[in-house]
Amino acid sequence: MSTGSGADSAPVPATHDPAPAREKNTFSSLKVRNYRLFFTGQVISNTGTWMQRIAQDWLVLSLTGSSAAVGITTALQFLPMLLFGLYGGVLVDRLPKRALLLVTQSAMGLTGLALAVLTLSGHVQVWHVYLTAFLLGLATVLDNPARQTFVSEMVGPGQLANAVSLNSANFQSARLIGPAVAGVTITAVGSGYAFLANGLSFLAPIASLLLIRTAELHPVARTPRGKGQLREGLRYVAGRPELLWPIVLIGFIGTFAFNFPIWLSAFADDVFHAGAGTYGMLNTLMAAGSLAGALLAARRGTSRLRLLIFAAAAFGALEIVTALAPTFWLFAALLVPVGMCGLTVNVTANSSVQMAVDPAMRGRVMSLFMMVFTGGTPFGAPLIGWVTDTYGARLGFAAGGVVAVLAATAVAFALARAGGLRLSVRWNRGHPDVRFVPREELAAVA
Repeated sequence: MSTGSGADSAPVPATHDPAPAREKNTFSSLKVRNYRLFFTGQVISNTGTWMQRIAQDWLVLSLTGSSAAVGITTALQFLPMLLFGLYGGVLVDRLPKRALLLVTQSAMGLTGLALAVLTLSGHVQVWHVYLTAFLLGLATVLDNPARQTFVSEMVGPGQLANAVSLNSANFQSARLIGPAVAGVTITAVGSGYAFLANGLSFLAPIASLLLIRTAELHPVARTPRGKGQLREGLRYVAGRPELLWPIVLIGFIGTFAFNFPIWLSAFADDVFHAGAGTYGMLNTLMAAGSLAGALLAARRGTSRLRLLIFAAAAFGALEIVTALAPTFWLFAALLVPVGMCGLTVNVTANSSVQMAVDPAMRGRVMSLFMMVFTGGTPFGAPLIGWVTDTYGARLGFAAGGVVAVLAATAVAFALARAGGLRLSVRWNRGHPDVRFVPREELAAVA
């Protein structure tokens, strides 16, 4: 991980990975055949996943008329990560990643097909959606950390930051297509066919995993079964500020500031009085910004904690401004920079943590990362859904932005303190100069 002045100057321990020079090319990791296969399969599957997300949110809203019910669905999908996420990381460190992903991807495809059968047969009820969301969440307990850590085995340490960014670009490019296709599909033939498309889309990543050449992987020694491995992972993170504070920040943002299914469905339905097509379009616009943010991150190839703090603060501020937008088109246009900043936060936190962690601990650390990012949703989503239902979509959206700004500010000071820095506020040529500097430098000026 690159370091520099400011909040990213906390000491970063060297990992056990070698550190070859990183190629500054936006798509450099796609030169690796195994990763290229994996990437292609994920594009198809992610498109289906976004179709299901849109169809699922709209189906729940149609069945109940409640934003809180949409929040409950989201909460149930991420509750298993909160309950079992750390144990999932322990298993991922012990098990072969490719075989594990074949199991989890198959299970996730089956949940989509089950929901398709229920919907197309006309028997779907809201509790069916709740149940399938929970089962999907159980699969992701293992799937998320396995996918995160398998990337390093495919591309090696020199391309890791680029591949992490391209994974996000992959997800966001699918997000451009999926919501738009879902909106058309729901309007034309109903939600059931969107669920069917998602279930079938998992054939692509399963095929790509089967075609991977295991001899070309960069294997990491699996952790043998033993006692205390969960506690060991927690102690490892607690003792390293460059891991701990990005995870804390992403936890607050994931819990309170990433509840877009609730906010966008509420704005489309209650504020702008539109249908599923408009909801899909709003998701597509935000995805366009997210894709741009992912490609810029891939181009940078490095991850600074200073960038993480600035992006998190900008993300929260933009959410507040967007919530107050008086017209539909201004609201829609502002979703593009919201998506760009949100994706920058996610990618920068993810890659900085992966690059700073010992490979033998990567599964446990990334499961903790995913647990706090998505596992807080069972608390945040119902709360934000209740605020949105009770006080309106605008206040609900703005509340998430306020939390992001406050969290970014608090983590900036925590990282500065860990790195021996102090806040310096000076006037430079008639303009305020606000930055973190070493304590001894500030004392010398004083």
